[in-house]
Amino acid sequence: MTTLSTACSSVGADEEKLSWKQCPEGAAAAGVECTRLEVPLDYEKPEGKTIEIAVSRLASKNPDKRRGVLLTNSGGPGGEALSMPATLRKLGLPKSVLDSYDIIGMDPRGVGRSTPVTCGLKLTDHPSNIPAYARNAADVTAEAKRVEGVAGKCGASKTADILPYITTANTARDLDKVREALDETKASYFGISYGTYLGSVYTTMFPKTTDRVFLDSVTGPSGWDASFARDFGPGFEDRFPDFAKFAAAQNAKYGLGRTPEEVEKTYFGIAAKLDKKPSPEGFTGAVFRQVTFDRFYYDSKLPELAEIWKALNTGKPVPKPKSDAGQGSTAGPAGVPADNYLASQMHVICNDSDWPADVSVYARNVEQDRKAYPKFGAAGSNITPCAFWPSKPTEKPVKITDSGPSNILLLQNRRDPATPLHSARETRTALGDRARMVTADQGGHLAYLFLDNQCANDIVTSYLVSGERPDKDTDCHAS
Repeated sequence: MTTLSTACSSVGADEEKLSWKQCPEGAAAAGVECTRLEVPLDYEKPEGKTIEIAVSRLASKNPDKRRGVLLTNSGGPGGEALSMPATLRKLGLPKSVLDSYDIIGMDPRGVGRSTPVTCGLKLTDHPSNIPAYARNAADVTAEAKRVEGVAGKCGASKTADILPYITTANTARDLDKVREALDETKASYFGISYGTYLGSVYTTMFPKTTDRVFLDSVTGPSGWDASFARDFGPGFEDRFPDFAKFAAAQNAKYGLGRTPEEVEKTYFGIAAKLDKKPSPEGFTGAVFRQVTFDRFYYDSKLPELAEIWKALNTGKPVPKPKSDAGQGSTAGPAGVPADNYLASQMHVICNDSDWPADVSVYARNVEQDRKAYPKFGAAGSNITPCAFWPSKPTEKPVKITDSGPSNILLLQNRRDPATPLHSARETRTALGDRARMVTADQGGHLAYLFLDNQCANDIVTSYLVSGERPDKDTDCHAS
């Protein structure tokens, strides 16, 4: 078993009081303190092996207004959340929310400063969490050989003994252990992206101990399974018009087309050219498509993307893309394996559901999605290491239902490339009267605090502070 040595002490989950100390390097911030908690590796064997969970707290400074604790998750899966309390404060989490809660961060099991997993991967083994664009069945076959090797390394890694137990359901159980250790009767929850699935599972498994639940940029009710991965195709299509409009409005600067339609033609032209001959910097058609998808997440990335397109379109040197933190196998905090982000992500995704093992299924899906969503569909449907995963799910996926209190608020951008609107609507339907959904007429991934939409931000803040939600699902226009 892998354990970490940090400045935080280790305590048992059955103890009421935690020993809060200075956070380890990389997670330290003013007013934030950390601790560690032992939890069962296998909840079916609570007296057996244990792993450690790293927990942080940004305590309310206003006891008269404090409601309780707000558990948080930063998405991924594989995203470190020990620093999320500090990050939310930096992003402008309103004082009224900071007064209302102790903001709690937790590196999920397998992630970061919790007992971390590894697959022993180098960056070149598996550089991204998004499948490569497949031009044809031969590309699928070639990718299958590559990702089979990736899965094999995960199964042979030094943390293979804990591999089957890194699941969303177990992380939800860990969250409730944190609530118990904090001596709280109930806990509120704030999750983004994949964290919305974790939150849905958490409040489904523990409806009586969840208070207010806020989910921003919502996955489908089955989490990141094969169907969710295929949603990257329609999500890309939903988001593309925003970039096309942006580029066309600045055609004099970028030269990508005077109209959105011309920008679309430029996209296909660059991709086709790179499919035949990569750029000197190594941009293939697949890399170009993936970089475009990545930069679609945030409006702030669109100028950078336009510069990349411009260089590839004109044959000029390509500006080096700025990689987003956590999206690759880069070195992390001391004691954390360099491949931890992607390794822990694969552990969760592949363990949460039973993926097709037949390569021909992916070849068929790629062909279908290339036609239905020609810009990016043949990436989302391509094969991943999950097809060859060395362990089977230890339990059935948690079925998200409408059983429980009506205490959930969903927030969703209308044109989200990573968690498309139709997936959020499926989760909304599954939750039934437990939930209300706010749809913001804007593009990109993540909304609350990330985009200046006063309508959406005010609804969320009001809910977290007062518990008041709209009486029915609500639309917010773009600011």
